[in-house]
Amino acid sequence: MHYMQWEAAVAVAGIDGAAVRALRDERIDWRFKGMPSTAFGRTVGEFLAQRPRIFESGFVGPLLVLDHHALEHNLRTMAGWCAEHGLHIAPHGKTTMAPQLFQRHFVHGAWGMTAANISQLRVYRAFGVRRVLLANELVDPNGLAWLAGELGEDFSVACWVDSVRGVELMTAALAGAARPLDVLVELGDANGRTGARTVEQAVEVARAVAASPALRLVGVAGYEAASAHDLTEHDLSIVDSYLGRVRELVAALDRQGYFADLDQVIVTSGGSSYFDQVAEALTKPWEISRPVVPVLRSGGYLTHDDGLYRKMSPFGRAHRLTGREPAFRSALRIWGQVVSRPEPDLALLTMGRRDVSFDQHLPEPQVIRAEDGSVRPVDWEVTELADQHAFLRVGTGARPAVGDWVGFGLSHPCTVFDKWTLIPVVDGDEVVDLVRTFF
Repeated sequence: MHYMQWEAAVAVAGIDGAAVRALRDERIDWRFKGMPSTAFGRTVGEFLAQRPRIFESGFVGPLLVLDHHALEHNLRTMAGWCAEHGLHIAPHGKTTMAPQLFQRHFVHGAWGMTAANISQLRVYRAFGVRRVLLANELVDPNGLAWLAGELGEDFSVACWVDSVRGVELMTAALAGAARPLDVLVELGDANGRTGARTVEQAVEVARAVAASPALRLVGVAGYEAASAHDLTEHDLSIVDSYLGRVRELVAALDRQGYFADLDQVIVTSGGSSYFDQVAEALTKPWEISRPVVPVLRSGGYLTHDDGLYRKMSPFGRAHRLTGREPAFRSALRIWGQVVSRPEPDLALLTMGRRDVSFDQHLPEPQVIRAEDGSVRPVDWEVTELADQHAFLRVGTGARPAVGDWVGFGLSHPCTVFDKWTLIPVVDGDEVVDLVRTFF
C-alpha cells in the first residue's frame, strides 16, 4: 500500500485524529536536524505536498529515516498474529514517543498504549490516547494529583503497584479524588526489575489495595525479560518459570476474592523478545471465576532493527506456537556522509553517539551511495563511535570516497528515537511523512 492510500484510512478510535493531523501545521525550522533549509518557514504539510526526495531536496546528514512499507508490514504481521492467538496488544510507546506512530498502532487494532512514566503519559493525554497502561509504579504525589484530575469517561489508565508502602503513598496522594485509580499488582523476579518478588508478597500488596479507598485492583502485571537476556534453554526456562508464577498469582488472588467486583481481569506481560512464551502462558485456559483479558505490551516490533531484535524476536526464529511467522523488517536506516579518508582502510563519517544507538550493538554498514546515485551493498564494520563521528573500517576491495553516503542499520530502537525530533518516513526515496517525537 502506498502511503497516500494508507493515509486515507487513518480515521480510527483510541486516539485524537485531529490532534495528530495538527502536527502537519507545525513549521519546519532550525530546531529539526537534517531538514532542508529550503523547507524553513513551511509547514510540514506544505513541505510534504512538494513530494520531496531524500537525496534531491536538500536534506543534510546525518539523517535517520523510517521505511513506510516495513512499518506497515510489521504492524500487519503482529496484529494478525495477536488476533489469531486471542491476544490484545497495548504497544509500549516509550520506544518512539511519536503520536503519528501511535495512530498506526490503533489503525491496526491496538487495545491501548503503554507508557513508562508520568511525563510520557502527559504526551499520550495531549493526543487523546484513551486507554493506557502505565507500566511502572507511580508514587509521586504531584504526578498522582495531575492524573486524578484527568481520569474520566474518555480516558482510563492503570498503573502498577508492588509494595504496601507504595499503596500507602498512593492512597495519601489521591485522598479526595473523584474516582479510584485502577492498579495491577506487579510480580517481579529475583535479580530482576520492579515487582513483588514472591506470590505471597504480591498477595499482601493486593490486600493493601483492597483496603484503599483510592485504588481499585483490576489485574496482574509482569515483565518476563527482566531476568533472561539470551535464547539458551536456561534463559527460556527462566521465562517459562516466571510466567508460571504470574498464573499462580492470578489464581491466588481470584481464590481470595480480590477480583469479586470485576467483570474481567487484565493480565499483562511482554517485551519484544519472548512474546511467543507470553502468548502461550496468557492464553492457556484459566481456572478462575472471571474472564481474563490477556494483553501483550511489545513495542520494539514496530521498527524492528538490525541487531538486538533481529536476534531475539520470535519472528526471526522458530517459536512456541506456530513455528515461524513472516519475519519483521527493519524500518530504521541512518545515512552518514564520508568526510575524511585519513588512512587506506579508514573512513570517518558524520554520524556519532548523538545520532544513533550504541548500547547494544554499533551501527551496521549496509549500502553505499556514490556521487552518481548508484547504490551497492557493502561488507564493512564500524569499530568506534565518537560524539559526532563513526570510524568505518573498509578493508579491501572497493572503498568509499569523500562525499559518498553510507546507509546503516541500527540496533535497539529505544535509544534511537530520542535523538531525533522530526524523522522522514520514506516510500522508496520519496518522503511521505515527517514523524514528530516528544521526549
